[in-house]
Amino acid sequence: MSTAFDSDCIFCRIVSGDLPSFKVYESDRVVAFRDIQPAAPVHVLVVPRQHIASIHELAKVDADMSHELMVSIGEIALSEQLIEDGYRVVTNTGAWGGQTVGHLHFHILGGRQLGTMG
Repeated sequence: MSTAFDSDCIFCRIVSGDLPSFKVYESDRVVAFRDIQPAAPVHVLVVPRQHIASIHELAKVDADMSHELMVSIGEIALSEQLIEDGYRVVTNTGAWGGQTVGHLHFHILGGRQLGTMG
């Protein structure tokens, strides 16, 4: 489920400042930083400050967080100059969904033509 902080979680440690990152956005409840292994010229990870395991857990925690995450994604896309050409937003859930960090996060990908999925 979710807790305020998980000391074993790499994203909780980034949010707390224990691990370095290149932050591009911060609010009271959301932090965004550049991915250290970018899959596109712009690759930003958007995470809630609170440890939430996945999107599946999000509705159980706080419905307002969903709204805040989506608003922050839009603001980041604007600040990264992705609006005109477009961008992709992805979240992975569970092992079969490709989730490698057990903390809800959204990938914002842009800055080049992205292929179709599937």
